Amino acid sequence: MGLELLRLFQLVSPALPVGAFSYSEGLEVLVQAGRLADGPAVGAWLEAELRRGLVAVEAATLPALMQALARGDWERALERDGWLLAQREAAELRAQQRQMGQSLLQLLADLGWPLPRPLALGFSGAWAWAGVCLELPPLPLLEAYLHGWTANQLSAAVRLVPLGPTEAQRLQLALAPLIAERAPALLAADADAPPWNAGVGAGLAQLRHAELYSRLFRS
Repeated sequence: MGLELLRLFQLVSPALPVGAFSYSEGLEVLVQAGRLADGPAVGAWLEAELRRGLVAVEAATLPALMQALARGDWERALERDGWLLAQREAAELRAQQRQMGQSLLQLLADLGWPLPRPLALGFSGAWAWAGVCLELPPLPLLEAYLHGWTANQLSAAVRLVPLGPTEAQRLQLALAPLIAERAPALLAADADAPPWNAGVGAGLAQLRHAELYSRLFRS
């Protein structure tokens, strides 16, 4: 597990040049509306998203994406990745997925792992390809995906709420057991019947981001 763990560390590192730091995924709207004014509110929001939001749907789809990419079933991979992209109601979020996905694919190509054929994958599809290239098992890849999403949201919250870095780390620790619980459940989900996205509030917040008068983030 030593080499696998080190590769996972690299994949979730804030230094990974995919631009995740520039997106809040609707968090900026919620903070400006007074919905997320302190640490407990942010923690409750992240917990709800990990349980019922789109990030859980994306994580549940990763194993099937990995399988399709590993066996060169490009049409199936594009179908699943495109279905995930269609779950993003806001144009900003779809642009985010495309930008981060292409950035990660370009990085992997520069590191010696180009896709055998050019594919316009979103971030989830690119993450699955990274798992194939780095020879990572699905379960830790799912855990890393959920952890990385949580860390990015907390990074945005530190700048928006404002939330102190110590409080953010406290929240990350508090959410770790939930991530450890959700990852195996999502791994066991039927690839053709993934969990439903119940993050209606998140979708509405993301749609409203383009209407903000003043913005720090791109989504």
